[in-house]
Parts: sequence; C-alpha cells; structure tokens
Amino acid sequence: MARPAFYAARPGGWRDWWTLLHPPYTAWHLSYVVIGATLAPHTDAGRLAATVLAFFLAVGIAAHAFDELQGRPLGTTIPTGWLVALGVGGLVLACGIGIVGVTTIGPWLLVFIAVGPLLVLGYNLELFGGRLHTDLAFAAAWGAFPVLVGYFAQAERLDLTAVLGAAAALGLSLAQRALSTPARALRRRVTSVDGSVALRDGTTVDLDARALLRPLERALRAMSWAVVALALALVFARVL
Repeated sequence: MARPAFYAARPGGWRDWWTLLHPPYTAWHLSYVVIGATLAPHTDAGRLAATVLAFFLAVGIAAHAFDELQGRPLGTTIPTGWLVALGVGGLVLACGIGIVGVTTIGPWLLVFIAVGPLLVLGYNLELFGGRLHTDLAFAAAWGAFPVLVGYFAQAERLDLTAVLGAAAALGLSLAQRALSTPARALRRRVTSVDGSVALRDGTTVDLDARALLRPLERALRAMSWAVVALALALVFARVL
C-alpha cells in the first residue's frame, strides 16, 4: 500500500519519471483525441499525429508536472526546477504545434489553443480558488475537450457527432473520477481500516484497505485499456 498509485514504480531514479507520466491515464486521455479524430468525416494521419503529440506535451507532461508541484502527491524526488521546466516547456511546445496548425486548419483553432492552457493551469495549479479543480472540470478538461479538439482538427468544425462523442468522454471521465478519488485516498491518506461485512448466510467478511481498493483499481485498469483498445480499433478502421 506504500505506492501512491497502482501504476507507480518504486521511488527513485528513472522510475520517478515513469510514475510522473501516469502511463495508463495518459494513454486513456490521449485515446479521446484519437476517438474524436476518427469520428470526423475524414481522418488525416498527419493531423492526428500532431494533435496527439500536442496533448501528450500538455496533458501527459505539463499537467502532471504542475500537479506534482502541488504537495508531491506521487512522492517523486524530481527537482522542482525540472518540474517547472517540464510544465512550462510542455505547454509552450503544445501551443506551438497548435499555432502551426492554424495555418492549415484555420483561425478558430486559436480558441482551443487558448482554452487548453487555461484548463491545465486552472486545474493542476488549483487557480481561481480551486473552481476548476472539481470532478466536472476534470471530466470536461481531460475527457470532453480532447474529443472536441481531435474532431475539430480534422473536420474544421463541430457538429452533433462531436458533441455526442464529447458527452461520452465526459461520462467516462466522471466514472474514472468516481473510482480514482477514493482509490487515491486509500493509498495516500488512510492509515488503517477496521470493519467487516455480515452476509445473510451468517458469514462475516473482514474489511481492510486492500479489500476496499481492489475493485476500484480493477475497474480503473479495465477502463484504461478498454478505451485505448477502442481508439486503436478506430484508427485501424479509419486510417490504416
């Protein structure tokens, strides 16, 4: 129970960098970009690759670096200067990719380029009094927003298909949050659990932290690879 997340490696050295990336969650949220792009009427592989790279820099690197600055929830020993550099650098590079894309996609892409950093900074640094650090804001930023951007980067517009795809990602992200919040609490804040469950047949099942954590993380693992598998299936169907 010492690890701060089920995917966290043992602390120290290169393993801290692996843990910082939150690999299953990063892959999960990048999959929403792919899903959005493959829902569009046409899917261009080059635009898709650029959009995924921009989100990896903004979400996989910058957002997680900023999050680790807030009290070291993952317990890494990565120097603060590196975390700041990764956060700022990741956002700048992601915006740079977006600005290049404006030349081919159009000026409306600038709206997404402006909103993206606002979501990263507002959520992960808990700005604006924490108003963006909520379950709904998480679901909108890491679920719905990637689908909308992925779709827009291909279709150069938004329509009902994009909105419904974003709604699906919003719901999945809310479910993720409902599972991950108690799982994090059990791993990072709870020191002991004392209790039992009495069944109708008269038997008693003892409860401990591991027993409470197991179904939460099984569901998170299953959802993470399932969404990635869906995204890959759509890529094979539409692009390859």
